[in-house]
Amino acid sequence: MSVIKENQIVVVTGLPRSGTSMMMKMLEAGGVPPLCDGQRQADSDNPNGYYEFEPVKRTKDNPNWLQQCCGKAVKMVYSLLYDLPADRRYNVVFMRRDLDEILDSQRRMLQNMQLDSSIDDNRMARLFRGEIIRFRKWIAESNHINCLEIPYNDIAAGSDEPIHHINAHLGGSLNTSAMASIVDPSLYRNRAATRAA
Repeated sequence: MSVIKENQIVVVTGLPRSGTSMMMKMLEAGGVPPLCDGQRQADSDNPNGYYEFEPVKRTKDNPNWLQQCCGKAVKMVYSLLYDLPADRRYNVVFMRRDLDEILDSQRRMLQNMQLDSSIDDNRMARLFRGEIIRFRKWIAESNHINCLEIPYNDIAAGSDEPIHHINAHLGGSLNTSAMASIVDPSLYRNRAATRAA
């Protein structure tokens, strides 16, 4: 049983490699069931699983999967949120992470998958910054979106403050202790040089 309202839809989003899978696992521990299909298996890059749900990729053409999402949390790449029907309300948790860490994590994942990892970091950083600006502007103008930005770096470093913000954002009934127990500092592997201990 979910600890949030039956008609509440929670969307976890962010740039790739920004901690969205970790947040999904935290919400699950906190009492919010995840909507996922398990098609993408856990691996060394995401040992706790990816928490993905394939139908979200086809939201623009077929948003009927949202009928399964009431009282649950679903993970979506930020760009797919533009396709969500405006006749519903969404509680969004946007994971914000240091861009250098995102690019480093993405490169390592591509290497592990034996795919091309020759990313132009400066070009990708400019692209991501522009996308974030556009996304925030759209969020501010969207009455059907209630968004909370959460700093991945703070959570991964062990801060409880963002967890309390999430709890308040989603109604105040989450098991925050269980959420905090999910955080594994050993998985915070791609730290920006300026943040590394």
